[in-house]
Amino acid sequence: MRAGPSQEEIRRQNLGALLRQVHLRGALSRAELTSSLGLNRSTIGALTADLSAAGLVREELPAGSAPREGIPGQALRRAGRPSLVVRPQSERVYAYAFALGAERITAARVGLGGQILDRREAVRELDELSSVQHMVRQMQRPVPRDAYCIGAGAATTATDRADEPLGAALAEVLGMEQPVSIANRADLGALAEHTRGCATDAESVIYLHGDVGVAGGIIAGGRLVTGHGGYAGEVGHMVVNPNGRPCACGSRGCWETEIGEQALLRAAGYDRGDGAGGGRAAVLAVVDAAARGDAMAQAAVRHVGDWLGFGVANLVNIFNPETVIFGGTLREVFIAGAAQVRSRINRNALLASRERVRLRTPELGEDAPLIGAAELAFQRLLADPLEAGAA
Repeated sequence: MRAGPSQEEIRRQNLGALLRQVHLRGALSRAELTSSLGLNRSTIGALTADLSAAGLVREELPAGSAPREGIPGQALRRAGRPSLVVRPQSERVYAYAFALGAERITAARVGLGGQILDRREAVRELDELSSVQHMVRQMQRPVPRDAYCIGAGAATTATDRADEPLGAALAEVLGMEQPVSIANRADLGALAEHTRGCATDAESVIYLHGDVGVAGGIIAGGRLVTGHGGYAGEVGHMVVNPNGRPCACGSRGCWETEIGEQALLRAAGYDRGDGAGGGRAAVLAVVDAAARGDAMAQAAVRHVGDWLGFGVANLVNIFNPETVIFGGTLREVFIAGAAQVRSRINRNALLASRERVRLRTPELGEDAPLIGAAELAFQRLLADPLEAGAA
């Protein structure tokens, strides 16, 4: 039989749990940490002292608690000693995060606590690694001397899914010993919205991301569903129309052939037939034309909105999520075609599954996958702060 965890193992678990609280919730008093973690005050004091010594957090008096002129010390003592506030060292401990989109690359330096300290964006070119290296060099210039990079994470599209080679290549241009952690944009969008955005109170979440294709990030029981090999969530290749259009994956009638960028542009008469001229700007142009009364654009939005609701209804029946989030270009499609989406869900989804589901757009906006990539990079630190930290 395996012996129970040692005192040192318990201590490290508690350090990780406390740091995670501060990382996700921001500045917290010792009293709040005592309540949320279920530990006694002396243990919280010892843990925060260890994390402070490691340079991961700092402790300070709460605002307005400093002695004021004219108030005797005896009066302050009678009022009780204020509980110290624990803050993440956001400026000192950070991670690099990258979002490799179909058209653009976004890079950020994200501090512990989720604060975006610096953000850069560039057109995605063939030599994407040079672009990443250039943006990182720009972000390194204002970094304090005592700052510490804990790692890096990257959000990719489905076509980029060569995780190990890409992670190793990014690490090489960044001068890191460990490969950069890689995950799908939709997975990381789901992670970010679940930990920091519109689904923090949900245990079951589906995040849909649209650009050239359609991908999904699925959280069940509070955990990201990645599947064997990390390829779960390719909902864009769920066949919804067997007699539909051919898909780039080799199948026919995949969901993304009915709700993707090209489907909307084709229905609105904006598609030249060669796949060119798409992207977010083209989607926005169709949505704007529909809002201004263009009959063809309005019909296109209704058509795609109906198919969007059709697929969501299937996902609602399978996963029974509390929240469905529409990200990327699907955000605009959902906002413009919300009536069709809801109508189709009401017709096709089981009452027990649909009656409590919430349909949302990302609270973190276009930065959701980027913030999710940073969370990916922070995982090792949060699991064992003293092993991976800046001490």
